[in-house]
Formats: sequence, C-alpha cells, structure tokens
Amino acid sequence: MKQALLIIDVQNDYFANGKMALTNPDKALVNILTLQQFFHEQKAPIYYIQHIKNDPQADFFAIGSDGANIHQQLLSRITENEKLIIKHYPNSFLQTTLLDELDKAGIEQLVICGMMTHMCIDSTTRYATELGYQPILIADACATKDLVFQSYTIKANDVHNAFLAALSNFSLVVDTKDFLINKFN
Repeated sequence: MKQALLIIDVQNDYFANGKMALTNPDKALVNILTLQQFFHEQKAPIYYIQHIKNDPQADFFAIGSDGANIHQQLLSRITENEKLIIKHYPNSFLQTTLLDELDKAGIEQLVICGMMTHMCIDSTTRYATELGYQPILIADACATKDLVFQSYTIKANDVHNAFLAALSNFSLVVDTKDFLINKFN
C-alpha cells in the first residue's frame, strides 16, 4: 500500500511567541521531524499543508506574516519533489489541490501529523477516512491548546486525548515509535 506523510500546519504562530502558541508544540515537532526523516529515507511522498488567512490583519496565520510560515526546522528539510499545499479551512482537502495530488501519486494511505489536534487534524483525518485513505494518526506528533467552553477550561492534554480517542474510530492512532517499529501499511 503506497503511503504518504501529511504534515499539517506546523507554522510559526503555533510556537513560543507566536500569535496562537500551543501546548508543547516543540515535543510534537521532534516527532514530526523524525517522521519526515523516515519518509525521506523510504523515498516516500510528503505533503506539507500551510494554513493561510487572506486577511493581513488576521488573528494568526495572516497572509505575508512570519507567523504563517512553516517552522524553520521543518522547512529546511523540505526537498524539491515534495509538495506544499496552501489551505484556508480546517479540512486540508477543502478547496485545495491535495486530493488531485494524492490521486496523481497513487497514494492509498495517509500518515497524518501536525497541528491542532482538535481542529485541522480532526477535520482532515475524518475526511481522509471518508475518502478511503485509511489514515494512520501519529498521536505524539500532534499538538493542541487549552480550550474554553462556557466558563470551563479544558486543558490541552485532555483536549488532545479526547480528540485522539474519538479519532481512533476513524483511523489507527499510534505513537511515532510504534509507527516506525511496525510500519503499519
């Protein structure tokens, strides 16, 4: 089964001093870089998703801002034959070229990682399942943030785990180490 790695929204605004800093994005980045290296070694396709808000005054990921840029540690390792796809919605497939690119490359399964677990990872993983891509979600290569509902704050770790629990009904959810050892395909 031909796999591709899908790295979603690993952008500067999600890191320290960014406009939407997440909880522990650096820990997720270490695992994302490990996955990136593994896919490079396997000569397997990697698709990078970059969320851009067309409003220069946007709260984060504003068009033309440094915060919207892919994180430098990830960006410095992108090779010529890998694809960068711009999106404007949480679902990485919505009004993008992602589906066409995957079809052209004959991709049958997506390995998904990135940011934020409760938003773009959730939306993209569910849709990838509906499209038949049998996604594998890498739990420790994703990050999120605290959320507030009414007057209650839900801690990032609880948000992350709750969404991973729900997504385990739509995808195989494993950690980086498990994926690298077992190579689920």
